[in-house]
Amino acid sequence: MIKMVLSAQEQAEVARIVQEHNQTVNNGRMPQQQLGKDDFLKLLITQLSYQDPMAPMEDKEFIAQLAQFSTLDQMTSMAADFSKLKSMLSASEASSALGRKVDIIDNDTLVQGAVKAVARGDAAPLVMVNGQYYNWEQVTKIYEDNE
Repeated sequence: MIKMVLSAQEQAEVARIVQEHNQTVNNGRMPQQQLGKDDFLKLLITQLSYQDPMAPMEDKEFIAQLAQFSTLDQMTSMAADFSKLKSMLSASEASSALGRKVDIIDNDTLVQGAVKAVARGDAAPLVMVNGQYYNWEQVTKIYEDNE
């Protein structure tokens, strides 16, 4: 048996070629650790495509799998709706703080001041305090009036 040993440079080149190939094959997608509803549907379709025509899937099994898919779809929809609701509640809460004094924790520093403006942010509303915008989630206390 002939044993070939690659140099470090050759090993690096092989690793680069393999990585480029994998990116081409995956179209830049990253592998995921969880299955989504699209993955579940693909599995179900594949299962139906390759089932034995002489021994088809039992009605009960098929109905159970469709029920699981329906449940997964509804849970995904509910999660999206809860996310929207959270965003709306945060925006409403931030708007109600306009003109009020707030405490904000920014990198272990306490910032105090009145909220002068509210703007939409990527994940949560932004509030302007002392001329600077902060994420609403950094607000730790809202005072009743501007003291």
